[in-house]
Amino acid sequence: MLTIENVKEKLAKVMYPGFAKSILDFGFIKDVAVDGNKVAVYIEITSSAEEVEKELRENITKELSMLGEIDLNLAIHKPQAPKQMSNSMSGNNMTPQVKNFVMVSSGKGGVGKSTTSVNLAIALAMQGKKVGLLDADIYGPNIPRMMGLDGQEPEIIGNKIMPYKAYGVEVMSMGSLVEEGKALVWRGAMIQKAIQQLLRDILWSELDCLIIDMPPGTGDAQLTLAQSVPVAAGINVTTPQHVALDDSRRSLEMFSKLHIPIAGIVENMSGFVCPKCGEESDIFGKGTCEDLAKEYSTKVLANIPIEPNIRVGGDDGKPVVYFYPDSKTGKKYLQAAAQLWESIEKANANGEIGNSEIQPNLPAGVSACSTEGQAYKKEQDEKKAAAKEAEKSGGCCGGGHCS
Repeated sequence: MLTIENVKEKLAKVMYPGFAKSILDFGFIKDVAVDGNKVAVYIEITSSAEEVEKELRENITKELSMLGEIDLNLAIHKPQAPKQMSNSMSGNNMTPQVKNFVMVSSGKGGVGKSTTSVNLAIALAMQGKKVGLLDADIYGPNIPRMMGLDGQEPEIIGNKIMPYKAYGVEVMSMGSLVEEGKALVWRGAMIQKAIQQLLRDILWSELDCLIIDMPPGTGDAQLTLAQSVPVAAGINVTTPQHVALDDSRRSLEMFSKLHIPIAGIVENMSGFVCPKCGEESDIFGKGTCEDLAKEYSTKVLANIPIEPNIRVGGDDGKPVVYFYPDSKTGKKYLQAAAQLWESIEKANANGEIGNSEIQPNLPAGVSACSTEGQAYKKEQDEKKAAAKEAEKSGGCCGGGHCS
């Protein structure tokens, strides 16, 4: 006799496309009903891709046919398909096969920036996007451990490096390219070259999105990235303490100066969830980012509490959004990823993405970091400002060329 348990046993063998995890393990099966030889299955998936639905229908039908002749009613609910976008931004792009770049940044270290990058990348992949994750944190590359790739050697093809693949995401990290435990004491020029090589020398495939985990601060790495590729979205990661928010303001100000659309703020350590009773306590405060988000005309993407599963997942290479998608934190990351993609679509539609305005424009042989270079840049900025004022007033900018 056919039972619900029989059906679920078969469904547990159906892998979600692109992942080594079943639709049952992901929690995508919402309802199963059996009446004689009639079987009704209702699932909700996170991908809007037609090929994902098609593959699931074929595999589910194949597995359930092993139970004998059944009358299957399979309903698959999926989100609305995203708008098709092209990488037609202005300015430089060293990695044209990537449609959208996301800079995950923070004003200070230790706020959970890498954890945020990992879980957002996997959440986007679970929602049907082709995603890459670049660990550009020169000083603390933790992502190999968080993605379960610790100790693995990268594959070299010619003079290029193949990214790893984990949890449906292409991954590369500075931590995979240097000796483990080695301290990198680098000057600005070396950091700039490293960022450019990570973009140019990795064999990224055609990606919808590349999440880039940046070093903390607002220095050479951030400027180099913004000048090398058109960044579609900037995410600031912080904690609720006002000391951390002071640093966050600097990070958000950096996005504004680099003309990077701000997708939002992720507030980590936003309360503590007790693993025994489930009660939540605001040990570091909570919700303090709301005013900061309004100040920069953005939003709080997620308030992520302190939860043991996040720490264990990071240490063991088992990200919470993948292994516990139905948990409170897992759902928050999935919702944040959906909001991030909406911001990317909006920035594309409004033509906000480009880096032409921040490209270095210096005479031959002059370094941007030199005193001469800084003076030249200041002079050019002053001329541009004067020209804009003249354009507004309809008068002469004083540059000697109006007549």
